Amino acid sequence: MAEIIVIASGKGGSGKSSFTAGVGRALANLGKKVLAIDCDIGLRSLDLLFGVTENVVFDWGDLICDRCTFEQALIKTEIDLLAAPRNFSDEFTPEASAELFKSLSKDYDYILLDSPAGIDRGFQLAASGADKAVVITTPDNICVRSCARAFDELRRLGIEDARLVINMFEVKPVCKKKLLNIDQCIDETGVQLLGIVPRDINVGFSSVTGETPGEFSPSSLAYKRIAKRITGARVPLVCE
Repeated sequence: MAEIIVIASGKGGSGKSSFTAGVGRALANLGKKVLAIDCDIGLRSLDLLFGVTENVVFDWGDLICDRCTFEQALIKTEIDLLAAPRNFSDEFTPEASAELFKSLSKDYDYILLDSPAGIDRGFQLAASGADKAVVITTPDNICVRSCARAFDELRRLGIEDARLVINMFEVKPVCKKKLLNIDQCIDETGVQLLGIVPRDINVGFSSVTGETPGEFSPSSLAYKRIAKRITGARVPLVCE
């Protein structure tokens, strides 16, 4: 049975979808069977990051509404992918989404739910089916504060196993006290750190090219380390 992990963030622009794609690829490279489900209804992006937009015909909303089979909705990339619906429907309830996500878990090692930013309806749908959570923050006060609120909401929903990832981390601005340091991010959220992803200009190109940042890019190396930690391996938080 798969571990179902919701990837969340308190605000937009934290790099949540890029993280989902990067860690999904890294888990697949470790021999794990991975399904990524884009839960950002109306603003889906995983199909762009994997370069498969033209292959999207059905989405997981069609599965809930019995308009297609799982095989028809499934998109094969480096990992398996289900696209997000274009619009909300009254049939998209937390109970329905949880039932769908759980029904798919028997065929995978990991299911990554790419939640929309914030803690509104889309977040509730994604989190309803999750066993664990990873919340993505950038090292600034606004994003860290919003992530602390997201962690509170996850606990209210019964997800106690939650971890923090600091994304787009840069040493120089931190040293100049223009951004929060690692300890400040941890202290403000009160959550255990899973990993740190350095700023990588190549990540921004993925939504245009559909290509990975590169095997030895700073972000890819960080995703590999985080993927190993997700599987239970004991590896350092940062590259030495």
